Amino acid sequence: MASTLAGAFVNMVLDPVFIYVFRWGMMGAAVATVMGQIFTAVLSVWYLRHMKAVKLEKSSFRVHRALAKRYLPLGICSFLSQISLVMAMAAIQNMTLKYSALDPVFGQTRYAQIPMAVLGIVMKFFQIVISIAVGLAAGCIPVVGYNIGAGRKDRAKALFVRLLAAEAIVGGVALLIVELFPQQLIGIFGAASESVYYTQYGVKCFRVYLCMTILATVNKGTFIYLQSLGKAFASTAISMVREVLFGVGFALLLPRFFGLDGVLYSMPASDILTFVICGAVIVYTCRTLGTGASSHTSGPLKFCEN
Repeated sequence: MASTLAGAFVNMVLDPVFIYVFRWGMMGAAVATVMGQIFTAVLSVWYLRHMKAVKLEKSSFRVHRALAKRYLPLGICSFLSQISLVMAMAAIQNMTLKYSALDPVFGQTRYAQIPMAVLGIVMKFFQIVISIAVGLAAGCIPVVGYNIGAGRKDRAKALFVRLLAAEAIVGGVALLIVELFPQQLIGIFGAASESVYYTQYGVKCFRVYLCMTILATVNKGTFIYLQSLGKAFASTAISMVREVLFGVGFALLLPRFFGLDGVLYSMPASDILTFVICGAVIVYTCRTLGTGASSHTSGPLKFCEN
């Protein structure tokens, strides 16, 4: 965590230096991001080299087939999820560019950059929310592994229920913010000095594009929890259905009927249909974890007690 925060801090410090002092613009922001990531990587390597419990040797970097068969499916799951997310974002951005050029207002040269700029702001806010959701779910992975290994499926089930509740709360708070204070959010990024169309489209984008944030956070928590149970294939399949089939599909289809607004509708439509699938998975997972509960469980839930 310290290395990640340090990299983020370096990125924040270098952003204004490269953008405003060196006048590198967008290139400066990109360079600052890369340098922050390099700093994080250097700190991580330093930490690994100085661990007391684990000593890295040449043999540590050899590929062991038995281990690879166990961890590669989980790694491939995350890899495919990220790639499919990139595909969905690319489709949304391309459709935004295409249909904003056909819009009566944003088709004008002076307003042409507004839809992409606003979409970038909304995506950044959504990324922050999803990062919190991912953090909650990822924190459950070692606890789930411990209790499944100990034969305590009842604790794993209770943790799953609490995780979904926490994800829904995070999504609910985010939903209240974007629905009640969209103008204030867009104002943080300079709406006061822009055209009135900038503010209007920003408010609309926040309210429509993120109207199903609760379902999005619950879906993400379900994906990651499935990974912690070792169900990498199921997690990957649902994630790719969300991002490729629904995310890319709706981004390409809906604008044909609703124009630029169709791009905004693609997000909530994808989250709703994905939640239908996740709902079935959640019910099945709870039923599966409902078996094998130990009889001596009582009092407050302690996930890692012996």
